[in-house]
Amino acid sequence: MKLEGAQKIAAEVIKRLSPYCEKIEVAGSIRRRKSIVHDIDLVLIPFDPWNLESEVLALAHPLKPKMSGEKLKRLDYCGAQIDLYYASPETWSTLLLIRTGSKENNIRLCRRAKDLGRHLAANGDGLFDGTGKRIAGDTEISIYNALGLPYQPPWERK
Repeated sequence: MKLEGAQKIAAEVIKRLSPYCEKIEVAGSIRRRKSIVHDIDLVLIPFDPWNLESEVLALAHPLKPKMSGEKLKRLDYCGAQIDLYYASPETWSTLLLIRTGSKENNIRLCRRAKDLGRHLAANGDGLFDGTGKRIAGDTEISIYNALGLPYQPPWERK
């Protein structure tokens, strides 16, 4: 679908879910401003999980995710696939970074981390040094800085 249509659907979903979320933000190709969007990625921190779950079930039909668990819900809303990624305050920035992508950018960041003897956790836990100590992840910029890279806004992540 075209970016404008995806943005409209994302805004509708955010409007419905935001009363139950501490934070909710668009990620993925919409955040990167790609002209064609295949699915809609949203990262959220729930503060009212019970009512959030009720609203999610009322909002859309669940799809079977390739990976199951409490951190991802895949939905069909108005014919669009919506992926909801559940974060905590500690995982928010890293999960937003990873779920924004692009795949190539994520590979570049993970490769850079590995070259430095570090590990960027794709589950959102953050950037860790060789001893397992978390050294970055409170902001996207902190991860880029810890990797010795200039920060790239989402629309420049190719």
